[in-house]
Amino acid sequence: MAVLPSEPEFEQAYKELAVTLENSTLFQKYPQYRKALRIAAIPERVVQFRVVWEDDKGELQVNRGYRVQFNSALGPYKGGLRFHPSVNLSILKFLGFEQIFKNALTGLNLGGGKGGADFDPKGKSDNEIRKFCVAFMTELARHIGPDTDVPAGDIGVSGREIGYLFGQYKKIRNQWEGVLTGKGNSWGGSLIRPEATGYGLIYYVQKMIEYATNGKETIAGKRVAISGSGNVAQYAALKTIQLGGKVISMSDSKGALVVRDVDGEGFTPQEIEEIAALKVERQQISILANKEPYATKYKYIENARPWTHLPKVDVALPCATQNEVSGDDARALIAAGTRYVAEGSNMGSTQEAIDVFESHRETNTANFVWYAPGKAANLGGVAVSGLEMAQNSSRESWTSEKVDQRLHQIMENCFNLGLKTAKEYVKTPEGALPSLLAGSNIAGFIKVAEAMHDQGDWW
Repeated sequence: MAVLPSEPEFEQAYKELAVTLENSTLFQKYPQYRKALRIAAIPERVVQFRVVWEDDKGELQVNRGYRVQFNSALGPYKGGLRFHPSVNLSILKFLGFEQIFKNALTGLNLGGGKGGADFDPKGKSDNEIRKFCVAFMTELARHIGPDTDVPAGDIGVSGREIGYLFGQYKKIRNQWEGVLTGKGNSWGGSLIRPEATGYGLIYYVQKMIEYATNGKETIAGKRVAISGSGNVAQYAALKTIQLGGKVISMSDSKGALVVRDVDGEGFTPQEIEEIAALKVERQQISILANKEPYATKYKYIENARPWTHLPKVDVALPCATQNEVSGDDARALIAAGTRYVAEGSNMGSTQEAIDVFESHRETNTANFVWYAPGKAANLGGVAVSGLEMAQNSSRESWTSEKVDQRLHQIMENCFNLGLKTAKEYVKTPEGALPSLLAGSNIAGFIKVAEAMHDQGDWW
């Protein structure tokens, strides 16, 4: 497939899936699926538009807005909106492509899409963010709907932005409908939605640990390294602590906080909540570096991820952004004793890092490493978004216990499906763990390809 040189992120995501399928027995058994891959790699529709708005000084500003409606074989397009200066078509196509197969693995009727703008919310007033959201939705509204395309939040788009976007959609369409997920709990949002990606990540890791140890171990007592300090990282940390694990690092775009004693006390829930409060104010965790108890408990490493600064790690959870774990980082994690790597971010590891992890998947040595890709491990957020859509359609509001139970079951089903598919289509050496990367890729692809075939998208 011809891919533009200006789309490196999308090319990486496509190659990762294509190589996995080629290295399995899928195309040998079903050569017709090669056609499906060629078709699925091209979005059904790409919407690009200008967003013109006025800042607090009364000056005109303009940004680029996008919505990549990638695949609707399994349901309405579903995927987040990202407001960040780095946003471009390559990044959104990579995210949308990953979203197709991630959504397929939830078992819910969700297609795949992604969108956003190269707008930077940092340093903007609430009024400026409101004005931008109004202008953005004025253009986007004609392309979305509860049975067409249901966006959600992503980097730079929190509950505040979802509220502004929903309000403008409602004014334009004169309809209250579940067109966005991540809404406030008092007006159609789902309980557990903010926590879902982080919680789901830990539920998935629990299944990995239980399977690899024949049920002898859980996350309790494990040293867990986390990157990022946003929504996913915060709730992954809190759930880890709740289940008895020890969080030994957090980070942001400017640097990392790492515990000085990895065998001592890790981050406390109160410290995670303080970090969360900082992020609401769009401040950096470096503010905490010289403040007690942080100055005594942690070392702050400027302009770094935590991966190469940890002498002992059991579980590594990249929860920041794409390609945050390099090949050198992967080797450092393995040298530190890491056994489980699961992505809370989308495509959190480079291809070199993935190759390093996949080559250490043997269980008959003391040095096995088991890697889980983001499309499987971090699908909890979109899963609960799907549950929010179901609640909106029925005008119901489920209890947090019911939503959490459904989330737990979806993550377990996803793990089991990836495991089963890997055993069926990938040759695994005796004594080695099945490839969750291959199993998840193949399982998601088959489900989408079959639906596309039934609907006449390829033949």
